[in-house]
Amino acid sequence: MGTEIKAFRLEHDSIGEKKVPADAYYGVQTLRAAENFHITGLLMHPEMIISIAQIKKAAAITNFEAGRLDKKRAGAIVKACEEIIDGKLLDQFIVDPIQGGAGTSLNMNANEVIANRAIEILGGKKGDYSIINPNDHVNYGQSTNDVFPSCGRMTAMKLLDKAKKELERLHETLMHKSEEFDNVIKMGRTQLQDAVPIRLGQEFHAYGSAIQRDIRRFENARHEMGALNIGGTAIGTGLNADVQYFQKVVQNIALVSGLDLYQSFDLIDATQNLDGYASVSGTVKTCAINLSKMSNDLRLMSSGPRAGLGEINLPPKQNGSSIMPGKVNPVIPEVVNQVAFNIIGNDMTIAMATEAGQLELNAFEPIIFYNLFQSIETLSYAVHTLVDNCISGITANVDKCRDEVLGSVGIITAICPHVGYEKAAILAKEAIRTGASVRDLILRDGLLTEKELDIILDPYSMTEPGISGEELLDGKEPNFD
Repeated sequence: MGTEIKAFRLEHDSIGEKKVPADAYYGVQTLRAAENFHITGLLMHPEMIISIAQIKKAAAITNFEAGRLDKKRAGAIVKACEEIIDGKLLDQFIVDPIQGGAGTSLNMNANEVIANRAIEILGGKKGDYSIINPNDHVNYGQSTNDVFPSCGRMTAMKLLDKAKKELERLHETLMHKSEEFDNVIKMGRTQLQDAVPIRLGQEFHAYGSAIQRDIRRFENARHEMGALNIGGTAIGTGLNADVQYFQKVVQNIALVSGLDLYQSFDLIDATQNLDGYASVSGTVKTCAINLSKMSNDLRLMSSGPRAGLGEINLPPKQNGSSIMPGKVNPVIPEVVNQVAFNIIGNDMTIAMATEAGQLELNAFEPIIFYNLFQSIETLSYAVHTLVDNCISGITANVDKCRDEVLGSVGIITAICPHVGYEKAAILAKEAIRTGASVRDLILRDGLLTEKELDIILDPYSMTEPGISGEELLDGKEPNFD
């Protein structure tokens, strides 16, 4: 058998010479990074690649407008960037998302791929950087330290938009369920003990209210991510950036990407301080906490189906056991719980990385972006399956819910204003001890009539403000004289 001979081209950088596959659009610096940082075994997020291509396109346009890049080179760079934005050449981005060097590996991966494709567009051969140079032309007026944060923020904005749409679907579905279940009376519980009656629709409305707050937080987070430090170059001072480029680059990035972007008012601050990422991560974590609490409730209310609460039925999605026939588990709320746990852990990583910067730069944005993107995306996917495979198909066990209310000692709270707290507490203890119903004990002691009890213990009136059975009062103004 013959040995396959693969063609290479020889490239060099400040470290030395290295063979690069002849058909590769990436170059020597990208290849070194791929060898140095085999950490996750994953590739950069596609939206991150598209975002950095949008920045490079806008930078080429701006440098041409500023007279710093000739028309031929600028046009070729723009065309190469547009191909990447359209989803081509993504396989040429080979660096790991977790990398040392504060994102230099991705920036140079983009510079080299764009340069080599632009060289081809101009009729040259890959690696002939005299035609278009990755650093001198593609990266002109830029630094990893303003490019990498900016494309990360743009990516976060895009992912937040997708997650927000899923949250809006969840909110709408929860509101529909709150209307559907508005007449379903069930027992409310505090500390897992019987409390007072509540309507199932009220519970779902409360879930919807929490998600509505999350949606507003996501909107604020998206705005915060729109502040770019591009133009600040290495440390925010703008060294090597043309004044016209500095003034117009963010505007052109906004036009290319269609995102609402603005230049940070203090580029030095924006380059060294990453508290915005911690804030956005906190927003995602807060939403995950709300989703997880809701999932806990769904699992509790659907527990059983006979030996648990059994108040609601979750849509059966798959067999729940390899040994217990007929068992169905709450797999959708369970996966939402797990996503939330992971997001909470990611938030801690982001907090530590945000704190770990020194002086004019934080070198740990790669791990911040890796975890932040995962948090936003997994939350989005979790909400999607929660809506489609769980919430929308929930049904209520109406009779069981009502029977629990009528048989509960908790309804004694509604009677308390009419017989006094001390007497009500005595009756409650007796009901618990003997198993007798509160209603029967009240009638036995002649404290209230059957008609009065019907009014006071009307389940619906016990779920609204006011004293149950207040029409039993004489309606006269109190006299304190």
